[in-house]
Amino acid sequence: MSENKNRLTTSWGAPVGDNQNSITAGSRGPTLIQDVHLLEKLAHFNRERVPERVVHAKGAGAHGYFEVTRDVTKYTKAKFLSEVGKRTPLFVRFSTVAGESGSADTVRDPRGFAVKFYTEDGNYDLVGNNTPVFFIRDAIKFPDFIHTQKRHPQTHLKNPNAIWDFWSLSPESLHQVTILMSDRGIPATYRHMHGFGSHTFKWVNAEGQGVWVKYHFKTEQGIKNLAPDVAAQIAGENPDYHTEDLFNAIEKGDYPAWKLCVQIMPLEDAETYRFDPFDVTKVWSQKDYPLIEVGRMVLDRNPENYFAEVEQATFSPGTLVPGIDVSPDKMLQGRLFAYHDAHRYRVGANHQALPINRPRSEVNNYQRDGQMRFDSNGGGSVYYEPNSYGGPKETPENKQAAYAVSGNADSTAYDRDDHYTQPGDLYRLLSEEERTRLVHTIVEAMKPVEKDEIKLRQIGHFYKADAEYGRRLAEGLGLPLPEGTE
Repeated sequence: MSENKNRLTTSWGAPVGDNQNSITAGSRGPTLIQDVHLLEKLAHFNRERVPERVVHAKGAGAHGYFEVTRDVTKYTKAKFLSEVGKRTPLFVRFSTVAGESGSADTVRDPRGFAVKFYTEDGNYDLVGNNTPVFFIRDAIKFPDFIHTQKRHPQTHLKNPNAIWDFWSLSPESLHQVTILMSDRGIPATYRHMHGFGSHTFKWVNAEGQGVWVKYHFKTEQGIKNLAPDVAAQIAGENPDYHTEDLFNAIEKGDYPAWKLCVQIMPLEDAETYRFDPFDVTKVWSQKDYPLIEVGRMVLDRNPENYFAEVEQATFSPGTLVPGIDVSPDKMLQGRLFAYHDAHRYRVGANHQALPINRPRSEVNNYQRDGQMRFDSNGGGSVYYEPNSYGGPKETPENKQAAYAVSGNADSTAYDRDDHYTQPGDLYRLLSEEERTRLVHTIVEAMKPVEKDEIKLRQIGHFYKADAEYGRRLAEGLGLPLPEGTE
């Protein structure tokens, strides 16, 4: 077989005699439909692109490993965290959020931070961002929020009116907006930013005892950001700047690394903590719940093929392993369905069987058929459960741990609505220079908004977070403070 490795073939393996000229009736044609090689090439070319992700369309990825550096078995029975020194292979995808697949890397936007651990108990996906919070806290608002970040249906242009109208009518967004408009809104590279699980998750140990947990990936390269004018220049000169930087760093052996830390909250604290611990627009104070080191993530290998490994990589916060459960976080609960469903639409029903997504552990289930099923499809084995033929069975010890729920079935909001304390605290933590840049960025972003009503409503939110914050924005926009703020 080796002597034929350089022989061009059709997709069904037949040798191609002429790849430069189509079969025609005479030298001038017309082209004949019998040229099946031509038809196959054109038909496949038309289908080379799977639909791009609705969000996080532009991204870069790399392979690496995770090494445990601290014993956390008193908190979780997850096997890949079971002993100090243990290494687990992983794949990471970084991305922007709002732009299309051809958009610039250096825009002001959150960055996706998705990690796939290939554990002995199956894959575990930690799908977060480079910020510890998000714009909204209920998944029912997510399609509307993302619509505001996309293009106007008539002009096909980005629409500041929609963006600020939505944010001004959704005050829970204030914390994330402040982070986004701050110096950290444009990371210098994917290597120079932190990553967060953002949501609250639940760890369960071998005795069935649980704790609430939040994940923090701390970059060992240090935090670096881009000034807006530099970012704009790079966007014009090299829109793939972050993608190129990550690839080149790994290629020359400068392997980026992050320290993984967690915050641990006892289950009972969730009832009394001053912020709802399941509200993804809020953080837990590190004074209340200090960071605990868990391990270290290192990226040391580039993909061999972008489409196969980065574009077809699929992540979901619902890809869990024993020892790690979910929480009542309303945004997380919606993502548990939405992410897997997006992959079934975008990549296909059998996306989990693709090499980049396939677990390193054995897969045994009764899911069969579907488009592009490319393995043995279960062969002639039993295809239903329960059965009397020795097919795979559930293991009760791996059930998710129970937790109590109560209340009426109803459309309800979180019962705590302090959207201003944490953004105000963040503003006051900034230096005077950082505050000045933050105010300037917001002013420039809000200037194109047509309605003063929207601007005034948003200024009112900033004022409630910090009076100086609101006043400086009002002055920058040449508007009076909204009524009732003085």
